[in-house]
Amino acid sequence: MSNQNNSPTKVANPAGADSTRTSVQNHYATQARAASATGSSCCGPSAGSCCDTETIAEEDLTAVVEGDTPPSWGCGNPTALVALKPGQVVLDLGSGAGFDAFLAAQRVAPSGGPKGRVIGVDMTGEMLELARSHAQRLGLADVTEFRRGYIEGLPVEDESVDVILSNCVINLAPDKDAVFREAYRVLKPGGWLAISDIVTSGPLPASVREDTELWGMCISGALEESEYLAKVRAAGFKSIEVNKREPSTPLPDVRIISLTFRAFKSSSR
Repeated sequence: MSNQNNSPTKVANPAGADSTRTSVQNHYATQARAASATGSSCCGPSAGSCCDTETIAEEDLTAVVEGDTPPSWGCGNPTALVALKPGQVVLDLGSGAGFDAFLAAQRVAPSGGPKGRVIGVDMTGEMLELARSHAQRLGLADVTEFRRGYIEGLPVEDESVDVILSNCVINLAPDKDAVFREAYRVLKPGGWLAISDIVTSGPLPASVREDTELWGMCISGALEESEYLAKVRAAGFKSIEVNKREPSTPLPDVRIISLTFRAFKSSSR
């Protein structure tokens, strides 16, 4: 499968979006280079605090991993929510080094079964290179494709995807309304989102909102849970199922939460 769409899609940016996006991109480019240089992985049976592996089944990990684990900077396991089926098309928003995409590929394109596929979209070239190298190593290059683009302007056709995954990425986007509108656009009728992301139980202090380093660490861009889910509904999704709320990085006076949920697109036109 060819790796096409290597230029980020042009999208209208809210105020300050360019500087925020550049900061986030630089942060994750650095992470990708470090992972490439050291061969280290964030997720795995002996993972540290950078990824929540409690909801990732051991059989899922061992099914994908041959040697070192592809690194992940996620905050949950959106694949645990979805009843992925062979033959489906899955889209991973902010796919990074491909960890969730590879878990999904095992389910939608099993050996000897119908060949589904997984499309990953990421804005960081270093992450795309890392994902493609892992896809080759894991023998999944024929059923995974990693495209460069912004999740606010997806390089994906209308109504072409069965399921969308995203793991701790949408909080990083300057325009979250655009992300959910784009997700709705590319999903087939009856399709759904499966999201793990960071939200809060109250407003963040202005000093935190303005900290670009904390934005890259999935804190400054986090919304209150009620506001976040309201944006999902505003994009057109009619049904939301919250699966899990877990405490995340603590801040004074504000609870930071790892939220995992599904949201559905109506099957009627």
